[in-house]
Amino acid sequence: MSLFLGLMSGTSLDGIDGVAVAWPDDDAPALRVLAHVHQSFDKALRDELMALNAPGPDELERGARAGIALARAYAAVVRAVLEQAGVAVQVRAIGAHGQTVRHRPDSPVGGYTIQLLNGALLAELTGIDLVCDLRSRDVAAGGQGAPLVPAFHADAFGARGEARGVLNLGGIANLTLLHADGRVGGFDCGPGNVLLDVWAARHRGVAYDDCGRWAASGMVDATLLQQMLAEPYLARTPPKSTGRDLFHGGWLAEQLARAGRTIAPAGVQATLAELTARAAADALKQQLPEARRLIVCGGGAFNAHLMARLAALLPGTRVQRSDEHGLPAQEVEAVAFAWLAREFVQRRCGNRPDVTGAAGPRVLGCLYPSGR
Repeated sequence: MSLFLGLMSGTSLDGIDGVAVAWPDDDAPALRVLAHVHQSFDKALRDELMALNAPGPDELERGARAGIALARAYAAVVRAVLEQAGVAVQVRAIGAHGQTVRHRPDSPVGGYTIQLLNGALLAELTGIDLVCDLRSRDVAAGGQGAPLVPAFHADAFGARGEARGVLNLGGIANLTLLHADGRVGGFDCGPGNVLLDVWAARHRGVAYDDCGRWAASGMVDATLLQQMLAEPYLARTPPKSTGRDLFHGGWLAEQLARAGRTIAPAGVQATLAELTARAAADALKQQLPEARRLIVCGGGAFNAHLMARLAALLPGTRVQRSDEHGLPAQEVEAVAFAWLAREFVQRRCGNRPDVTGAAGPRVLGCLYPSGR
């Protein structure tokens, strides 16, 4: 048995998910999740990571300090995961995502993506080989650096002979296309929870809209929805990826200002939920119309209103949480980064050029050896 850890903190900034994942020594694709831990960010770190998504004073110093704080928070999750797993097997490596604060693969001065994390410190604190900075090599090869999870989704959820979609509803929504003939596609299809969370925090003082109840209580504003759906990014042809660089509170404020009228807060929340659902459903119908199953993971999979809207917009497609396919929705992305660490250790290419647009397959990540 080979044991890998995966650590994920996404654009929703809700905290860190850590998993311990075992694979058979014969390199079979079957996996077993031995432990899963979620730890929320403390408010000071969350606020600073959020602030670092936008230009501000003294960013280099603040970014370095945030990377140190994040490494310590990741190390705490590692300790909790190993305690829960209770295994004596040596961990081969940790795959750690870091915290994205910039994602501009199409920058005219040269594409780049920045995930804050002091990898050297995390390796020192855990005594385990660390694989991180997993997106930069794909960007260097002309790719988007995102999404990276479709390669793992193909391993975990693919079924030869059946076309399937996999929708990860994190802060940003990314859609994986698993064709019946084995081809794999994928791209960021629009906002996931990010705008919903911004609006819920502003008007309800909560981190998120629990189960989508507030959105379900409001009326969708059809005019505002059509205006939001006209966002040029949504019409772009893949490969494409996005993040808080585009979908953030300022984008929402601009949309509301353009609407030119007052809309009830619950109505805005309902419209934002419909935007997330429509962008994903439209993308699936356009890119994989033969899909008869949509497997949903990420925090948004627990939003009952979003799930109901997806089902209504895709009447010919069975919408399911990934739990029904052996992987709980909250664990999928962390498991994907354990998988990427495994691919790195085996020196296998972890990207899918047909997804990201990179010049070719690349081994992804940088290694910080444990030194112990």
